[in-house]
Amino acid sequence: MPALSALPFLKPAQLRSPRSPPGGQRRHTLPASEFRCLGPGDAASVFEIEREAFISVSGDCPLHLDEIRHFLNLCPELSLGWFEEGRLVAFIIGSLWDQERLSQAALTLHKPQGSAVHIHVLAVHRTVRQQGKGSILMWRYLQHLRCLPCARRALLMCQPFLVPFYQKCGFQALGPCQVTVGDLAFVEMQHAVRGHAFMRRNSGC
Repeated sequence: MPALSALPFLKPAQLRSPRSPPGGQRRHTLPASEFRCLGPGDAASVFEIEREAFISVSGDCPLHLDEIRHFLNLCPELSLGWFEEGRLVAFIIGSLWDQERLSQAALTLHKPQGSAVHIHVLAVHRTVRQQGKGSILMWRYLQHLRCLPCARRALLMCQPFLVPFYQKCGFQALGPCQVTVGDLAFVEMQHAVRGHAFMRRNSGC
Protein backbone atom coordinates (compact mmCIF):
# COMPACT_ATOMS: atom_id res chain seq x y z
CA MET A 1 0.00 0.00 0.00
CA PRO A 2 1.46 3.43 -0.89
CA ALA A 3 2.57 5.48 2.11
CA LEU A 4 0.12 8.34 1.45
CA SER A 5 -2.91 6.08 1.33
CA ALA A 6 -1.88 4.56 4.64
CA LEU A 7 -2.06 7.90 6.50
CA PRO A 8 -5.86 7.85 7.09
CA PHE A 9 -5.48 4.63 9.06
CA LEU A 10 -2.95 6.09 11.50
CA LYS A 11 -4.25 6.76 14.99
CA PRO A 12 -4.56 10.49 15.90
CA ALA A 13 -1.83 10.15 18.48
CA GLN A 14 0.63 9.19 15.75
CA LEU A 15 -0.04 12.46 13.88
CA ARG A 16 0.64 14.73 16.83
CA SER A 17 3.90 16.47 17.63
CA PRO A 18 6.56 14.49 19.49
CA ARG A 19 5.68 13.69 23.07
CA SER A 20 6.51 16.32 25.67
CA PRO A 21 9.47 15.60 27.96
CA PRO A 22 8.83 14.12 31.42
CA GLY A 23 6.96 16.51 33.68
CA GLY A 24 4.64 17.68 30.91
CA GLN A 25 6.70 20.78 30.01
CA ARG A 26 7.65 21.41 26.40
CA ARG A 27 11.18 22.36 25.53
CA HIS A 28 11.36 25.90 24.11
CA THR A 29 14.19 26.76 21.74
CA LEU A 30 15.19 30.29 20.78
CA PRO A 31 14.74 31.30 17.11
CA ALA A 32 17.92 31.03 15.07
CA SER A 33 17.50 34.57 13.76
CA GLU A 34 15.03 37.29 14.80
CA PHE A 35 14.52 40.98 14.06
CA ARG A 36 12.59 43.08 16.55
CA CYS A 37 12.32 46.59 17.96
CA LEU A 38 14.45 47.22 21.04
CA GLY A 39 13.37 48.32 24.50
CA PRO A 40 15.07 49.84 27.54
CA GLY A 41 15.94 46.36 28.77
CA ASP A 42 18.22 45.93 25.73
CA ALA A 43 20.21 49.11 26.46
CA ALA A 44 23.18 47.43 28.17
CA SER A 45 23.68 44.94 25.30
CA VAL A 46 23.37 47.75 22.77
CA PHE A 47 25.96 49.89 24.55
CA GLU A 48 28.41 46.99 24.87
CA ILE A 49 28.39 46.45 21.09
CA GLU A 50 28.47 50.17 20.30
CA ARG A 51 31.34 50.93 22.68
CA GLU A 52 33.55 48.22 21.20
CA ALA A 53 32.68 49.23 17.62
CA PHE A 54 33.28 52.99 17.95
CA ILE A 55 35.81 53.65 20.72
CA SER A 56 38.67 52.07 18.75
CA VAL A 57 37.77 54.08 15.61
CA SER A 58 36.70 57.53 16.81
CA GLY A 59 37.44 57.48 20.54
CA ASP A 60 33.78 58.05 21.47
CA CYS A 61 30.29 56.59 20.99
CA PRO A 62 27.42 58.19 19.06
CA LEU A 63 25.15 57.40 22.02
CA HIS A 64 26.07 56.87 25.65
CA LEU A 65 24.16 54.45 27.86
CA ASP A 66 21.76 57.05 29.29
CA GLU A 67 21.05 58.37 25.77
CA ILE A 68 20.35 54.84 24.53
CA ARG A 69 17.84 54.33 27.35
CA HIS A 70 16.36 57.76 26.58
CA PHE A 71 15.62 56.92 22.92
CA LEU A 72 14.49 53.35 23.63
CA ASN A 73 11.99 54.78 26.13
CA LEU A 74 10.72 57.55 23.84
CA CYS A 75 10.66 55.84 20.45
CA PRO A 76 11.39 52.10 20.57
CA GLU A 77 9.55 51.66 17.25
CA LEU A 78 12.42 53.52 15.55
CA SER A 79 14.97 50.91 16.62
CA LEU A 80 15.68 47.45 15.26
CA GLY A 81 17.80 44.68 16.71
CA TRP A 82 19.06 41.50 15.08
CA PHE A 83 19.16 38.57 17.49
CA GLU A 84 20.73 35.18 16.86
CA GLU A 85 19.71 32.46 19.33
CA GLY A 86 18.58 35.19 21.72
CA ARG A 87 21.83 37.20 21.56
CA LEU A 88 21.93 40.72 20.12
CA VAL A 89 24.40 40.81 17.22
CA ALA A 90 23.53 44.08 15.44
CA PHE A 91 21.24 47.06 15.94
CA ILE A 92 20.03 50.43 14.67
CA ILE A 93 18.65 53.24 16.83
CA GLY A 94 16.74 56.19 15.40
CA SER A 95 14.55 59.10 16.45
CA LEU A 96 12.31 61.61 14.67
CA TRP A 97 13.58 64.96 13.42
CA ASP A 98 11.55 67.90 12.11
CA GLN A 99 13.99 69.91 9.99
CA GLU A 100 15.41 69.54 6.50
CA ARG A 101 18.98 68.97 7.70
CA LEU A 102 20.49 67.69 10.92
CA SER A 103 21.80 70.12 13.53
CA GLN A 104 23.66 69.67 16.80
CA ALA A 105 20.34 69.36 18.65
CA ALA A 106 19.46 66.27 16.60
CA LEU A 107 22.05 64.29 18.57
CA THR A 108 19.90 64.27 21.70
CA LEU A 109 16.33 65.20 20.71
CA HIS A 110 13.31 63.21 19.54
CA LYS A 111 10.75 65.38 17.69
CA PRO A 112 7.45 63.42 17.73
CA GLN A 113 5.92 65.63 15.01
CA GLY A 114 8.87 65.14 12.66
CA SER A 115 8.77 63.16 9.43
CA ALA A 116 12.50 62.46 9.10
CA VAL A 117 14.02 59.50 10.92
CA HIS A 118 17.48 60.38 12.22
CA ILE A 119 19.53 57.18 12.32
CA HIS A 120 21.88 57.72 15.24
CA VAL A 121 23.87 54.53 15.09
CA LEU A 122 24.26 51.20 13.31
CA ALA A 123 26.65 48.74 14.93
CA VAL A 124 27.50 45.05 14.50
CA HIS A 125 29.07 42.78 17.13
CA ARG A 126 32.77 42.20 16.46
CA THR A 127 32.34 38.40 16.22
CA VAL A 128 30.01 38.64 13.20
CA ARG A 129 31.49 41.53 11.22
CA GLN A 130 32.49 41.21 7.56
CA GLN A 131 29.43 39.00 6.94
CA GLY A 132 27.18 41.60 5.33
CA LYS A 133 25.01 41.94 8.43
CA GLY A 134 25.17 45.74 8.45
CA SER A 135 23.68 46.11 4.97
CA ILE A 136 21.06 43.39 5.62
CA LEU A 137 19.99 45.09 8.84
CA MET A 138 19.76 48.48 7.13
CA TRP A 139 17.57 46.98 4.39
CA ARG A 140 15.28 45.46 7.01
CA TYR A 141 15.19 48.74 8.91
CA LEU A 142 14.17 50.74 5.84
CA GLN A 143 11.41 48.20 5.15
CA HIS A 144 10.29 48.63 8.75
CA LEU A 145 10.20 52.44 8.39
CA ARG A 146 8.00 52.13 5.32
CA CYS A 147 5.29 50.66 7.54
CA LEU A 148 5.35 53.65 9.91
CA PRO A 149 2.95 56.48 9.01
CA CYS A 150 5.31 59.15 10.36
CA ALA A 151 8.38 58.28 8.28
CA ARG A 152 9.00 60.05 4.98
CA ARG A 153 12.79 59.96 4.80
CA ALA A 154 15.81 58.72 6.71
CA LEU A 155 18.80 60.92 7.58
CA LEU A 156 22.20 60.01 8.95
CA MET A 157 25.65 61.47 9.37
CA CYS A 158 28.80 59.44 8.86
CA GLN A 159 32.51 59.84 8.41
CA PRO A 160 33.67 60.09 4.77
CA PHE A 161 35.11 56.56 4.65
CA LEU A 162 31.61 55.14 5.31
CA VAL A 163 29.91 57.02 2.45
CA PRO A 164 30.36 54.14 -0.08
CA PHE A 165 28.73 51.68 2.35
CA TYR A 166 25.64 53.83 2.78
CA GLN A 167 25.47 54.60 -0.93
CA LYS A 168 25.22 50.85 -1.54
CA CYS A 169 22.29 50.86 0.91
CA GLY A 170 20.54 53.48 -1.26
CA PHE A 171 21.48 56.69 0.58
CA GLN A 172 22.47 59.85 -1.24
CA ALA A 173 25.05 62.32 0.07
CA LEU A 174 23.67 65.79 0.87
CA GLY A 175 27.08 67.31 1.54
CA PRO A 176 28.97 68.26 4.71
CA CYS A 177 26.94 67.94 7.90
CA GLN A 178 26.51 70.92 10.23
CA VAL A 179 27.14 68.61 13.19
CA THR A 180 30.65 68.19 14.54
CA VAL A 181 31.88 66.01 17.39
CA GLY A 182 35.28 67.08 18.64
CA ASP A 183 37.60 67.17 15.64
CA LEU A 184 35.40 64.85 13.57
CA ALA A 185 33.57 66.11 10.47
CA PHE A 186 30.69 64.21 8.88
CA VAL A 187 28.84 63.79 5.61
CA GLU A 188 25.04 63.98 5.80
CA MET A 189 23.09 61.37 3.82
CA GLN A 190 19.43 60.84 2.98
CA HIS A 191 17.16 57.99 1.85
CA ALA A 192 13.54 58.51 0.72
CA VAL A 193 10.95 56.42 2.57
CA ARG A 194 7.60 55.55 1.02
CA GLY A 195 4.41 56.53 2.86
CA HIS A 196 2.31 54.16 4.94
CA ALA A 197 -0.65 54.14 2.54
CA PHE A 198 1.52 53.06 -0.39
CA MET A 199 3.05 50.19 1.55
CA ARG A 200 -0.31 49.04 2.90
CA ARG A 201 -1.63 48.71 -0.64
CA ASN A 202 1.46 47.02 -1.98
CA SER A 203 3.05 44.91 0.74
CA GLY A 204 0.47 44.18 3.42
CA CYS A 205 1.98 46.43 6.08
